[in-house]
Amino acid sequence: MKRELSSRLLSWFDARRRDLPWRNDPDPYRVWVSEVMLQQTRVEAVVPYYLAWLRRFPSIDALADADLGEVLKGWEGLGYYARARNLHRAARLVRERHGGQLPADPEALRALPGIGEYTAGAIASIAFGLPVPAVDGNVRRVLSRLFDLEDPTPVELRRLAAELVPADRPGDFNQALMELGATTCTPRSPACEACPAAELCRARAAGTQAERPRRRRAKPLPEDGVGTAVVVSPAGRVLLTRRPEHGLLGGLWEFPGEPATRGEDPVTAAARAARAVVGEHLAPGTLLGSVVHTFSHRRTTYHAVRFAALAEPRLEPPAVWAAPDELDRFALPAAQQRIAALALEAQGRQAASAAGE
Repeated sequence: MKRELSSRLLSWFDARRRDLPWRNDPDPYRVWVSEVMLQQTRVEAVVPYYLAWLRRFPSIDALADADLGEVLKGWEGLGYYARARNLHRAARLVRERHGGQLPADPEALRALPGIGEYTAGAIASIAFGLPVPAVDGNVRRVLSRLFDLEDPTPVELRRLAAELVPADRPGDFNQALMELGATTCTPRSPACEACPAAELCRARAAGTQAERPRRRRAKPLPEDGVGTAVVVSPAGRVLLTRRPEHGLLGGLWEFPGEPATRGEDPVTAAARAARAVVGEHLAPGTLLGSVVHTFSHRRTTYHAVRFAALAEPRLEPPAVWAAPDELDRFALPAAQQRIAALALEAQGRQAASAAGE
């Protein structure tokens, strides 16, 4: 089956593969960037970010030389920002430990931040031509159906994939498996009639393809609320603070916020967050609206509250006053961008009202 599967998949891949920018040049750095961007993100969303990233950071050295804020700004809107921080850290380690050249050895790759088993296998096979497996979610589904496996473990799948990878064109073979899962052997309603491996598929023969692999039941996400302070100074500037580099949304900018305790008015929580930065000189807050954002581990509702500051005190880093037209210089997470839009809309209404008086 190994030889037949390889022949069928590679012929299909040569004829049907999507024209994606990272496939035009298997440079190790470009392969690495594309694989990290594609983690938990759709191909269509990644393409413009990938092209913009290479214009901004065309090499490992360029990425290593960049400031973290610039790196996060380049990633803004793509989500899962730990990926960007890990790319930045890893670029500096590659320069420090490997002379600026990404190593080919999968073990050395896995020692770099943000590179796990799958990403190491993808880089080693696609960029360096090593016959090693790369098992992502798409490949897990394809192999589970090919071999009619109900709930295979990661170790089982990796062993099976390693047996299938050919010495010739291992990178293309791994990409063909991924492509097949992304475009044909889809989670629901797989297009078995268009699959190049249909005659080899044990699940199709058994009629179990829709049940393979067994789907895991998603747990309900916990929910929380955050009182978020949009503090506006007499000069019309808004207060921003920068999150610590480590942890959720590390290194990104945000409007200061505090979790609302059980039964607490979010305006009170937002006032607490504002006073922690600028002190007591605030007018009463006005609720602007709410923004709901779903993370991988929880769902958070940000209650945006506008406060007029009675003065513009000097701030200690990492807090700044930013003019509305300067906000696009700061790397803001998606939810914070929506809060900024609420704030700018409110400011526009206030200005229009004042002009009409």
